[in-house]
Amino acid sequence: MSSITVPGAVPVPESRKERENYLNIQHTVASWLLTLDHKRIAILYLVGITFMFAIGGAAAAGIRIALVRPHDTFFSNEVYNKLFSIHGIVMVFFFLVPSIPAVFGNFALPLMIGARDVAFPRLNLLSWYLYMTGSFLMLLAIMFGGVDTGWTFYTPYSSVYSDTNVSLVIFGVFIAGFSSIATGVNFLVTIHKMRAPGMTWFRMPLFVWAMYATSIIMILGTPVVAITLFLVAMERIFGFCVFNPVCGGDPLLFEHLFWFYSHPAVYIMILPSMGVVSEVIACFSRKRIFGYEFVGFSSLAIALLGFLVWGHHMFVTGESMYSGMVFSLLSFLIAVPSAIKVFNWSATLYKGNIWLSAPMIYALGFIGLFTIGGLTGLYLASLAVDIHLNMTYFVVAHFHYVMVGGAIFGFMAALHFWWPKMTGRLYPESWAKLAALIMFIGFNLTFFPQFILGYLGMPRRYHYYLPEYQAWNILSSAGASVLAVGYIIPFCYLLWSLFKGAPAGNNPWGAVGLEWTIPSPPPSHNYDEVPIVTWEAYDYEPVIQAELAGAAVGHPLMTTEEPYIKETE
Repeated sequence: MSSITVPGAVPVPESRKERENYLNIQHTVASWLLTLDHKRIAILYLVGITFMFAIGGAAAAGIRIALVRPHDTFFSNEVYNKLFSIHGIVMVFFFLVPSIPAVFGNFALPLMIGARDVAFPRLNLLSWYLYMTGSFLMLLAIMFGGVDTGWTFYTPYSSVYSDTNVSLVIFGVFIAGFSSIATGVNFLVTIHKMRAPGMTWFRMPLFVWAMYATSIIMILGTPVVAITLFLVAMERIFGFCVFNPVCGGDPLLFEHLFWFYSHPAVYIMILPSMGVVSEVIACFSRKRIFGYEFVGFSSLAIALLGFLVWGHHMFVTGESMYSGMVFSLLSFLIAVPSAIKVFNWSATLYKGNIWLSAPMIYALGFIGLFTIGGLTGLYLASLAVDIHLNMTYFVVAHFHYVMVGGAIFGFMAALHFWWPKMTGRLYPESWAKLAALIMFIGFNLTFFPQFILGYLGMPRRYHYYLPEYQAWNILSSAGASVLAVGYIIPFCYLLWSLFKGAPAGNNPWGAVGLEWTIPSPPPSHNYDEVPIVTWEAYDYEPVIQAELAGAAVGHPLMTTEEPYIKETE
């Protein structure tokens, strides 16, 4: 008999098979609300952002209902303005920005580098309380009448003229911003100081590289938008003259400060998804990521270049032609590191032993949709074309292809990939694949027609439109219904799997990361002994040899509680 073992796998003694884990070690409410375990904090974040996603999704449903007819009679002008404002603010600041970093960064990053927790556990718990406080203020604003400024809070309307709950929402976003800063600081210090022996920079998983780049943006960018929104609130409450042109303020100053953060914020939302896609593609093609170093450094390049392109949001605000040309050139330049990632993922798939699992389908969907979103971004980066497309539904479609097609598909890939490790349970694979396909079809039915609407000239943020646009809007609203079904199905079967799902075992995917060498769910302290890393990232050769030898590995119904080690004749 011979043994085939993934590098770093540690045999689990028989006596520890029914061991305590981070989920069952304590069951009281206080044990969860006062926990310092990064894994439990990840679960708390998952519950919080899921609730906020439902709020934002309900507002989106209202928008699509209103746009079925050219002259909407479902909602008044004021209600429609509040719907798209609530949708944008909730989705951007309370779901997309914290989603993967706060949930899967918190859960997986320490496990992936061999750490027993993040560097500052108390700061980590504080970040969740800050997020929940901001979310609570947002919900209060909705209950007290909502907000109608859009998610961009453009002045002087937001600072002087709007009679909705702008200040309450701003303070909610302001507080949630400190949550992002705390998370970013924690991840940077954890990655620098708490990697296992032998875990060099070029042995780190690419998800860790992506979280490192994301943390840089969180720390450098979030304070800018926080102080900007604080100034809006001060102008609104106390009459400070900062952005109001009536008293000498400058509304364009607000746009510069807001977009200096908000374009890098796009990469806070998308870079973690890129890291997830690297993990999933490597696992389910059984290959080391092609050009590993280029993919890692491209994450840092995106983070740094992201701070240099904010002006392409302001081509029609009267900025100089020279500034517009510079920002246009830089906007084309930032597409290069993203293109490197897409090329290298495609090269990794080439001649790989591809397994079309649910996480892999979401990852492939991400690549296709993000590519469309990125390429259409080049149209908006061109000065002449942007004049025609600015403030039309083309921008809405582009943004959603990047954010929904990118960030949410990446989030779903991460959820399905790490769900067995988080819960110790398997979900029904056939339902998961069906949901992924429905979501992909529904997404394209919803947002591709909006490219056509934008090209034809339909402005965004209007619910009265010309009758010739109705057919495309009906198709988009029908697609949104399909997309909603694609969201509801995973919620149902993942909830079911918590109680009825088959035991997942330590490594149901046959993956090679450190997190797959410990039990599922992991113990509260992660590792009994600090692992020593002696292998390169994504060394799937032993996995391939095991599968060729007939070992029953990487099967969706594999329920063994042993680590990834199989015996063959």
